[in-house]
Amino acid sequence: MQINRRTFIQLTSAGMAGVSLSESTARADAVMRITQPFHGAVLNYRHGKKENGGLRIEVLGEAPLRDLVVVNNRPARREGSQFASSILLTDKETDITAVSEGSQGRLEHRVRVVWDKGSFPRYRFSIDDNSFFLRDIARKQYKSLFDCFYLDILRSLNQKYGARFVLNIYYTTEDGFEIPQFPDRYKSEWQDNADWLKLAFHAYANMPDRPYQHASASKLIGDLDLVAEQIHRFAGEAVYSPPTVIHWGMVQPAALKPLAERGVRALSGYFSRVDSGWDVNYLIDDDRSAYLARNDALMDFESGIVFSKVDIVCNNVPVEKIIPLLDPLSRHPDTAEIMDMFTHEQYFWPFYKNYIHDHGKRLEAAIRWATEKGYKPVFFHEGLLGNTA
Repeated sequence: MQINRRTFIQLTSAGMAGVSLSESTARADAVMRITQPFHGAVLNYRHGKKENGGLRIEVLGEAPLRDLVVVNNRPARREGSQFASSILLTDKETDITAVSEGSQGRLEHRVRVVWDKGSFPRYRFSIDDNSFFLRDIARKQYKSLFDCFYLDILRSLNQKYGARFVLNIYYTTEDGFEIPQFPDRYKSEWQDNADWLKLAFHAYANMPDRPYQHASASKLIGDLDLVAEQIHRFAGEAVYSPPTVIHWGMVQPAALKPLAERGVRALSGYFSRVDSGWDVNYLIDDDRSAYLARNDALMDFESGIVFSKVDIVCNNVPVEKIIPLLDPLSRHPDTAEIMDMFTHEQYFWPFYKNYIHDHGKRLEAAIRWATEKGYKPVFFHEGLLGNTA
C-alpha cells in the first residue's frame, strides 16, 4: 500500500507507540524520502565523479525541517526541508539508506542503485516482427542467406560500420509458414556471422496484438521455448540470443522471473504515456514507467532484469529527422550513454502495405550517427546492457 500525505497525518496523529520499523519506514514516504537517485537507477560516470576506483554521486532528499539526517551513517547537509550527501559507489549494487531523527521518531528510506562500472557509449540495434525473410529463404532456397536482400542490407551495414543486429522472430506467419520448415543447411553460414547477427524469440505470431499482455507466464515461456528450440536447430547456439523485446512490450509481472530463468537480462520498451496510463511498459508501475520515459535504464531487482528505453524506431522517423531526434539525447547525462535503436522488418518488403522505400537508408542514418559520435555496437544480453566489464 502506498501511504500518501493525508494518510500519514492520520496515522501519526494516533501516535507511534508499538509501530515497527517497517511501518515507520512506510509512513516516512510522504515527509522523508530520497528523491535522487531513483530506486533501481543504473548510474555511470556521467552521473557523478570518478574517485579512487569508484563513482562518487550526490544523494538528495527531503525530511522534516528540524530532523538530523544521516545517509549511510554520515551526516547529511540540510537546507530547509531538503537534505544532501555524497557517497562513493564501489560495488555493482549499493544500498543507500537515509535516516532522520526528530519529533516524529526515527524515519528511514532506502533505495538501491546499480553502478555501470567501466561504462562506455554504446548502441544496440534490434529488429522486431521478423518472419518474411525466413519464409523467403526457405521457399527460394538461396545459395546463401545473404541472397535475401534484407539480410544483405544488414550485412552491408555491418561491413561498413561494424553494426550488430538481433532479429526477433516469430514461430509462424499468417499464411501458414512455420520455422520448422526452415532448413538447417545454412547453419554454418549463420555460425560464421554470429559475431554480429543474432536471432531471438519475439512471439508465436504477429497476431493477435498484445499476445502476452494477459497471458500466463507458462504460455509466454512455452512459446519462447518453441522458437528457441528452432533457432538452435537451424542456426546453432552461437546465434541464439535470449529475447530483449517481447511483442508489444507487455507481459504479466509474474512472467519476469521465468523470463530471467530463460536468460533474459534486458527488456526494451517505449514507456509511453497514453490516455489510459502507461503503455509498452511491461506493465510495471507508474513511477518506474515515468522514470524510464526520461532515462536510459532501470533495474528490477526482484527479477534481475534491466528495463531499457527505446530511443528511436526507424520506421517511424524520416531520414532527415533522425539526427535531430538523436542529437539531444546524446547531450543529456540521463540518456546519452546507451542508445537503444529499433525498427520492424515488414517495412523493408515491397509487398507490405506500409512499405517504406528508404527504410535501409533510415537504419544507415541512425547507425552512421552513432558511429561518428563514438558509440560502440553491443548486444544487450551480454553483461550489463552490453557492458561486459
